[in-house]
Amino acid sequence: MEFPQAPTDAAAAIDQTFQVNCGSIPAMEERNRRAFFIGAFGAIAVFAVLVFIVGARSILDSLLSATPSLVAATFALALCWLVVWSLMLRTVLGTLGVEMPLGKSFLVYAGAVFANNVTPFGQAGGEPVAALLISKVSDSRYETGLVGIASVDVLNVIPSISLVFVGVGYYATTAAVGDRLETAIGSAVVLIGAIVIVMGLVWRYREMIINWLPAVIAPHLGKLGLERFNSETLEDDLADRMGRFFENIERIATNRWRLGAVVGLSLCGWLFQVVALLAAFAALGYSVPPYILLFVIPLANVAGAAPLPGGLGGIEAAFVTLLVPTTGIEASAVTAAVLIFRGAVYWMPILLGGASVSALGIRAIR
Repeated sequence: MEFPQAPTDAAAAIDQTFQVNCGSIPAMEERNRRAFFIGAFGAIAVFAVLVFIVGARSILDSLLSATPSLVAATFALALCWLVVWSLMLRTVLGTLGVEMPLGKSFLVYAGAVFANNVTPFGQAGGEPVAALLISKVSDSRYETGLVGIASVDVLNVIPSISLVFVGVGYYATTAAVGDRLETAIGSAVVLIGAIVIVMGLVWRYREMIINWLPAVIAPHLGKLGLERFNSETLEDDLADRMGRFFENIERIATNRWRLGAVVGLSLCGWLFQVVALLAAFAALGYSVPPYILLFVIPLANVAGAAPLPGGLGGIEAAFVTLLVPTTGIEASAVTAAVLIFRGAVYWMPILLGGASVSALGIRAIR
């Protein structure tokens, strides 16, 4: 186990604190470990209810009937999605002056997805860990890594909204939009709208936040092991970091060429997910209209905001709830297809990301 070196200034101390408190999963503090296990128990409970309602035997029979080559194709397409979105992260970091080789960017993004998938609330829970991973691998500041991964997550929302409206619009011309779908769309619109409003307010009042928030936080940093540093020094350093944080966001927003490239890569990633789910259904002998999956995949992923590790259980239930009425396929086959798909986009990144975090040498230092 590594031990922290004595920091020479407040900035180094804060970086060290991030490493101590945002380390790998095995070194989580007791309260974080407890929250993780509670979330895991919740995911198991949701899965148990889903399997009980649909029928475990019928789901298993559907899974055993899957064509192995098409299951492999599902995983290959999911790998393409992961590669494309790792290029997103690489492009965003390039805008911030952080250069990263293609191979390393894939490992870093896989590690970021791993962090998202094993922490409650999906991206919101995994971003601090992902930012630490980026900063350690690229030798950049923590706030730069945070802007990088947060920008990728936010920009992924733009194509997803477009896909929802395109998919639902086409679906509405072929069938009546049911109550479940209306509720899902309404919930997604409200959630996304609330996030956009909060982001807009934070951006508008960023100067006030930079001046006010460090003064509130700095006196309490002693609880994180920084009591030997002057609170005024810490306050100045925090304000400086927050200023750079907002400057980095502005750099991304004003670089139109890179911004367009990032949004384009995001769209490609979503489409790879659509084709992967099509392959999962094909493995079971079913054909699903692609326009249905265009809106089902983004809407189901909204369930990732639930306090479950990476939305595990909640997202699967959302998929089944949306796909059964819109496709007309029996629930057991839909559940089996969703499990194959989620094995590719959830469990495979956990394995790859966990391995990449280990390979990159990221360890907790406590």
